[in-house]
Amino acid sequence: MKQLIECVPNFSEGRDEKIIRQITDAIQSVDGIKLLNVDPGKDTNRTVVTFVGEPEQVIEAAFQGAKMAAQLIDMSKHKGEHPRFGATDVCPLVPIANITMEETVVYARRLAQRMGEELGISVYCYEFAAATEERRSLANCRAGEYEGLKEKLQKPEWKPDFGPVVLNERSGATAVGARNFLIAYNVNLNTTSVRRANAIAFDVREAGRVVREGDPITGKIVNDTNGEPLRIPGTLKKVRAIGWFIKEYGVAQISMNLTDISVTSMHQAFDEVVERARERGIRVTGSELIGVIPLQAMLDAGKYFLRKQERSLGIPDEEIIKIAVKSLGLDELSPFDPKKRIIEYLIDDQPNKLVDLSLSGFSNETLSESPAPGGGSVAAYVGSLGAALGSMVANLSAHKRGWDDRWEEFSEWAEKGKQAHDRLLKLVDEDTAAFNAIMDAFGLPKNTDQEKKQRSAAIQAATRHAIEVPFEVMQTAYSSLEVIQAMAESGNPNSLSDAGVGALCARTAVYGAYLNVRINAGGLSDKTFVEEILLRATEILQKAKQKEAEILGRVEARI
Repeated sequence: MKQLIECVPNFSEGRDEKIIRQITDAIQSVDGIKLLNVDPGKDTNRTVVTFVGEPEQVIEAAFQGAKMAAQLIDMSKHKGEHPRFGATDVCPLVPIANITMEETVVYARRLAQRMGEELGISVYCYEFAAATEERRSLANCRAGEYEGLKEKLQKPEWKPDFGPVVLNERSGATAVGARNFLIAYNVNLNTTSVRRANAIAFDVREAGRVVREGDPITGKIVNDTNGEPLRIPGTLKKVRAIGWFIKEYGVAQISMNLTDISVTSMHQAFDEVVERARERGIRVTGSELIGVIPLQAMLDAGKYFLRKQERSLGIPDEEIIKIAVKSLGLDELSPFDPKKRIIEYLIDDQPNKLVDLSLSGFSNETLSESPAPGGGSVAAYVGSLGAALGSMVANLSAHKRGWDDRWEEFSEWAEKGKQAHDRLLKLVDEDTAAFNAIMDAFGLPKNTDQEKKQRSAAIQAATRHAIEVPFEVMQTAYSSLEVIQAMAESGNPNSLSDAGVGALCARTAVYGAYLNVRINAGGLSDKTFVEEILLRATEILQKAKQKEAEILGRVEARI
């Protein structure tokens, strides 16, 4: 399993396309790096770049990007709306897959040290990579911005973690960190007033606002018993926010960093800003995502708004995402393409997937001389159709006139069917991949005793996997029969035949996959495993036949 890290460097250039391209070309010059997103902002004069890869490649690519930025960006001439103190302003590493935060911290500090020593840039380590509690906060590290950096570097408490203690006038300083996935997110307002936007930002951000005597803007700050400014906390945890005016769009925005979306999600932040803006006589017109976002965050948002509309959640991901985009107004300022903004879609590097073929394309591929896709993939696909039919009946039932009080009941069934459907679709390609792995193993060299031993082990491992995949098809298709049966018994009576066809598909998938389990089991030397899995497979097959008969009996009785 590959370790994957995401890197999201912010460069202090958002207007010169040539400079931006040279920086991203330097990043992409490193083998194994996948550039996910380049998001320049003219008013902020800042570009957010997002790329992923294995740890060693990521820190090399980040270094090359910072090196190019140091050559091309002169901070002594930089102006922009966003807080900044360096050409490569911030460079966080984010653990994505099969790597811990502790391991990511090690890579972050290695990158910081190299930037300090080889590029002569003052580097502060923040968030999980910070050496002190005060430096965990990016805002603390960047306080004073570029203009205050010369004085800041002279203070012993702000000696950089790596690099020079004197100002690099051209490149400034850089904050390198390790953090959880952060969403940079702006909410658009129907006002041009930065003051009013800031008032809303102070309402919602975790830090809130300081207490002042008299005038809330110019009044004297009230301190607590420790001499620290007294603050009224905001309503949203793990949220940083400021208000600003974006000349490019002619609107004020609430600019937010959602630093832990498990605590405050994008849709929660949006709705809270909507409410606080309404209280101040201001309307939210939409929002803007900077960079990329995890798929689950978009699905959670879409489901949140579907629940508010009392609509079923068991619909395709594409439809849920559309609801999220429209509800959040993510396409107000520019088109929002999920394929270019959702991280899982961007890193999906499996070309020529069977499930991406058209209906006729899949059928013709099966018809061809190639042995794959074969019965296992077809069984999985038939099973996905059965699960889809079960969810379809549930969705139709959730929206049936007169059944409004049952929408949640049917929504839950639709979601269960969708889970089976989505997994079975993935198993279509996994079954063909498992077959191809066996063919590859048989093609390994066998000239020496060592090669023969390695080839035999590879064949056995591939064969076992080729048994496990159709067995999972059996399990998943059988689980969909629960949904189909519920719909045959209590779903929309106008869709009874659909439930019946769904049952036929599900049983066919179970039986078809069972045949694949049996034929592949003949080539496995681990007879204990074979005996156990064939016993379990036979039990599932018998239960599926029985369940199919019950469903069809119920369907025919109700038609």
